Amino acid sequence: MPTSLPSPTAAARSAAVAPVAPAIDPERRRAAASHFYARLCAALSKGSLVLGIIGLLGIIVSVQTQVVGRYVFNDTPTWTEALALQLVLYVTALGVAVGVRDAGHIGLESLVALLPEGLRLKVELLIHALVALFGGIMAWSGWIWVGYKWDELDPMLGLPVGLDYLSMVIAGVLIVLFSIEHIVALLRGEDVVPAWH
Repeated sequence: MPTSLPSPTAAARSAAVAPVAPAIDPERRRAAASHFYARLCAALSKGSLVLGIIGLLGIIVSVQTQVVGRYVFNDTPTWTEALALQLVLYVTALGVAVGVRDAGHIGLESLVALLPEGLRLKVELLIHALVALFGGIMAWSGWIWVGYKWDELDPMLGLPVGLDYLSMVIAGVLIVLFSIEHIVALLRGEDVVPAWH
């Protein structure tokens, strides 16, 4: 007698029970963070995702405008390539920040999961503190470059070259905020739920 497969509704129910953002150790189940700061970071993350999607659409439109101008009208617009490159910077910066919040960055999770509970928490806190430090350095150095390059104009767009480095500042600030959110969640015994869920 053939074995019956689980119904789609049973599979959906079991998927709904599984945690969205499990802790490093899948055996540990933590409650989702729901305090004000977690909701603020979730809103910033969702906003970053929306802006990233808009930026990707802008890149597509910009590149298509360049291709049509070159091959259809034999007149390539000079601003399209510069705009596409500018948008790539911002889409990448926002994507990196959201990746930090949703734990999409590279990590040695299997190694950390083998550690004892007390040491594991300390290592996780250290990891997020180091990521926050990286974000702070990124924001600070980006701000310095914004100041250096603000008076210099991009010949193709007519905008300050400092806008290129402003993407580093935005990403760095968001990384710091999201890393602090992870630290607070760990100290409270909670999990950070990805914004896209």
